[in-house]
Amino acid sequence: MPRSTSPARRRRTAEEARREILDVAEARFLAEGPGALRLQEIAAEVGVSHPTILHHFGSREGLVRAVAARSLEALQTDLVATLDERDVARIDLAALIKRVFSTLGEQNQARMLAWLALSTEGRAMASEAGPFLRVLSMIVHARRTRDWKGPGPVPSFEDSRFVVMLATTALIGDALIGQAVRASGGFGDDPDSARRFHDWFADLLVGHLSGE
Repeated sequence: MPRSTSPARRRRTAEEARREILDVAEARFLAEGPGALRLQEIAAEVGVSHPTILHHFGSREGLVRAVAARSLEALQTDLVATLDERDVARIDLAALIKRVFSTLGEQNQARMLAWLALSTEGRAMASEAGPFLRVLSMIVHARRTRDWKGPGPVPSFEDSRFVVMLATTALIGDALIGQAVRASGGFGDDPDSARRFHDWFADLLVGHLSGE
């Protein structure tokens, strides 16, 4: 009789079980999307029973919501850490933009954000990101006001908010379909084209924000 490849069940605290279930579910979500969250398979991979997942999350939909909420929180925490600087003049905006490119692409967070944006349930959760983007806009505008080198007055706060919206849209789009778009644009299998685009885009935004 073939031996099971599922992890042996072991005693866990409720907190440990919940965390391990979320770890496996989040990895599946980021790799394949919400359709990959099949409770029986997750239970087998973690080494818990199916009722254990239902006990912690209530339903499959509850697990999806918990995974999305944790992933969104982790993404915002990572970006907030980049902004953890009391003196806005010391924040490197170009480095910040490149950091977001890296976070969305390498950690595959863009798939999660796309689901949040496109599903009815996800849109309600995505509204939680609103305050973060407003705070980011305020930081960007404060830095812009300090460093403005343009011939006229500093553009309005709304202009700075539009820049943040543009950057957010471009960053998510690049993480999702950037490789295909670059191939269609004639870059082929050039492995360095993504980095060059990120550098170019960061310079474009910083130039607009500084008035140079």
